[in-house]
Amino acid sequence: MEELLRTNDITVIPLARTLLEAEDIDCFELDVNMSVLEGSIGILPRRLMVRGSDLTRARRILREYGVPLDG
Repeated sequence: MEELLRTNDITVIPLARTLLEAEDIDCFELDVNMSVLEGSIGILPRRLMVRGSDLTRARRILREYGVPLDG
């Protein structure tokens, strides 16, 4: 698995997951439990991972929809 994006914005991950799943790209969210433990401060970013073979295509799709990949 390769890191596709890392963000503190709680709205970006669900949007990205929806877009990727619509294109049949499997993705997996990391650090969910860590961000729950911190409370609602938003200090710890969450990461979205995809297969290495899907990384380039996933980046292209997210860029097309204006999803920020830089955090």
